[in-house]
Amino acid sequence: MKLLTSSILVVALAGASMASLPVHAKNEPLTHRIEPIQLEQLYAADASIRLTMEQIMADPDWLGRQPENEFWSADSQYIYYQRKREGSEIRDWYKRSVTEANRDNGSLVPLTEVHQMGAADAIYSSDGQLQAYTFQGNVFIKESQTGTIRQLSRSQDRQSHLQFLTDGRLAYRSGWQYFAVDPLSGLTEQLFSIRTEDAPKAPSVPESYLAQEQHKLLEFVALQQRNRTERHQQEQALKQQNPAMPPQSIYVGKDKHIVDASLSPQGNYLLVAIRAQQSSSDRDIMPNYISPSGDIIAESVRRRVHDFKPLPQQLILVDLTDGSQHTLSYSSLPGYNDDVLKDVKAENARARGERYRSEKVIRDIGLMTDWYWTQSAMRWNAQGNQAAVMLKAFDNKDRWLATVDFANKRLVPQHRLHDSAWVNYAFNDFGWLPAGDTLYYLSEESGYSHLYTKALNQRRPQKLTEGRFEVANPVLTRDGRFIYFKGNRNHPGQYDVFRVQLSNNQLQQVTTLPGAVDFQLSPDESQLLLRYSNNLKPHELYVTSAEPAAEVQRLTYTISDAFKALPLQAPKIVPVPSSHQAAPIYSKLYLPENHMDGEPRRAVIFNHGAGYLQNSDLGWSVYFREFLFHNLLAQHGYVVLDMDYRASKGYGRDWRTAIYRQMGTPEVEDLVDGVNWMVENVHVDRNRVGTYGGSYGGFMTFMAMFNEPELFRAGAALRPVSDWAYYNHPYTSNILNTPDIDPIAYERSSPIYFAEGLRYPLLISAPMVDRNVFFQDVVRLVQRFIELEIPHFETAIYPVEDHGYVQPSSWLDQYRRIFKLFEDNL
Repeated sequence: MKLLTSSILVVALAGASMASLPVHAKNEPLTHRIEPIQLEQLYAADASIRLTMEQIMADPDWLGRQPENEFWSADSQYIYYQRKREGSEIRDWYKRSVTEANRDNGSLVPLTEVHQMGAADAIYSSDGQLQAYTFQGNVFIKESQTGTIRQLSRSQDRQSHLQFLTDGRLAYRSGWQYFAVDPLSGLTEQLFSIRTEDAPKAPSVPESYLAQEQHKLLEFVALQQRNRTERHQQEQALKQQNPAMPPQSIYVGKDKHIVDASLSPQGNYLLVAIRAQQSSSDRDIMPNYISPSGDIIAESVRRRVHDFKPLPQQLILVDLTDGSQHTLSYSSLPGYNDDVLKDVKAENARARGERYRSEKVIRDIGLMTDWYWTQSAMRWNAQGNQAAVMLKAFDNKDRWLATVDFANKRLVPQHRLHDSAWVNYAFNDFGWLPAGDTLYYLSEESGYSHLYTKALNQRRPQKLTEGRFEVANPVLTRDGRFIYFKGNRNHPGQYDVFRVQLSNNQLQQVTTLPGAVDFQLSPDESQLLLRYSNNLKPHELYVTSAEPAAEVQRLTYTISDAFKALPLQAPKIVPVPSSHQAAPIYSKLYLPENHMDGEPRRAVIFNHGAGYLQNSDLGWSVYFREFLFHNLLAQHGYVVLDMDYRASKGYGRDWRTAIYRQMGTPEVEDLVDGVNWMVENVHVDRNRVGTYGGSYGGFMTFMAMFNEPELFRAGAALRPVSDWAYYNHPYTSNILNTPDIDPIAYERSSPIYFAEGLRYPLLISAPMVDRNVFFQDVVRLVQRFIELEIPHFETAIYPVEDHGYVQPSSWLDQYRRIFKLFEDNL
């Protein structure tokens, strides 16, 4: 792929990409074919300019306010995107032509016209002629060829979940009421509503002795009963026979919560997932000390994993032709009642001096939730005669893909993904091929996320991609010829767009940009809108053909001159050998000038947050302040290493699950390898190494300094977890199960149990209104330090900050303290 802009230098990677790659080609081990990579300097910076902490931690507007929320116009001729208004949290919309080669960033969309843009989640009719979308909760139709726009609703009630039915009407949802509108006439009809109530019942005589005798002895009472019964029968008959009556209601029961619902494109069936209503808790609160009123506010916050109780879901098939409801049993799912935690339970029982006897269990099951999804876990084919659902056990060990047998009212299993650790909360995309009898889906069963298809009349799935790389964000073309996706086939940190041709499983690489790229296929499927960045350059928008090896045109120019002038160093991506597994630990390396000269250097290891996140890739980091801080450290003579320790994203299933039931052990082993590598290869003094990180990175700082006390001579833990029993259920239960079942895993993985190991200075930085990692985590650990009489720590608290800091003054204060910690102790 060639670039039409001169501001980017294309750097060839080892093992150069080919336009066409055989899908079944055997990949050599990454340690053998990947060399360390360094991007070239992209800007001719003035070397006399020095980074300052005040600049790095200032409001990020100074970087240039990069494009956000971009999407295609219906005619594939324009893109729309938002850009933050300078000095404000307000975003403005811009419109940019993809056919004009200019540098003006497009034109501002007036507020009077923003309803005409369309939307990123717009849907299209089967012939592609109509685009339907919502603006401010109201429904609009846009004709793709003429651009004519019609508003179909104007209401304070918000409409959502648009879908075209097979009869040409457009269906949508308002709350749990379903409507259908004729795009031509505008006639709107309410189809039905879902109610969390018990269905009305015919009047009946109570079964008690007194009631039975009352109706038997007193004619007045018996007459009233007959009248009530006849009125009920008349109302039911009227509803069934008179077309002018309101639409039917679907009653799912009192005290129920509707998880999700999905309407068949034919309008004849509805799938509904429900669970019991969750009661509120008066324990899940957090004090907010800085409020507009001057009072302390007790804010409601999420439950802790310790307190969470699973709420199994019922999946109900509603036949809308007669209103009948049928609960779809999970008993057809393979392994639905396996005791998948028997080994964990047995280990914990032995620790208590008991013996555990395995038995069949009733597993709690519900719809799959994917943190990266925009789709539903219930999907219909275009014809509306097949439905697929993705289900997951609450113990996190199984994911099932099943179809619905409408005739027999049951689930038919199509695929089971079992993981002895936990099923990933990413890589769960699935859907139907156009013919309507074949599913496509992502699965990690090979050890990496790959694409599969499964015909309903075939026993085994077909694998479309394979190798030691990850497939993400699959997009199927309307004609079913190609599936486009994002993958890191050529290097773990290099993400490109690929496509697989379904007729012959041929894999083609579409983009070859040296960095990280996300894409959107245009409505006419001829072009790709790219969000591209690299280590030295925040993302901008580009457009290219959907065919391989096409030229790329840059659309936006938002990076500021102030940022371009900085003397920034692109980190090398180095494979640090591991002493615990064959694969290396890919890491970003920042080096000071002439680092091999003179006495051995000071060094810092940065621990990224989230656990399951990839930071040592070739794209612009979400940790942009840390990237600039690492450049500042290098200017002050430090070597900096930023490691994608085990648990990080992008390296396959085994790398992800290495921390199962032992969070903080494999990661710290990787930090030990990182320190050893720096000492042996880049002239680092083993006794002058520090570490820091936030969130999961703060947890890792704790674990390293408590369990490997001689490894780091100073550390800073920012917004850190100290006890996983206090963290949330969706994240923690995947990795450590739950405290009631697996207390061993929590005690093995929580820093507070190892606090007595601290030997060197530790800075703990904590926001007080953190809704993610509670301030309570720091409070409990500080009390533990006090009781252990440990003097080597200090705390810095930030009264107005949540987990993601906002105030530049908070960022500045925090990083001044980190820098001082390293300067004083390294």
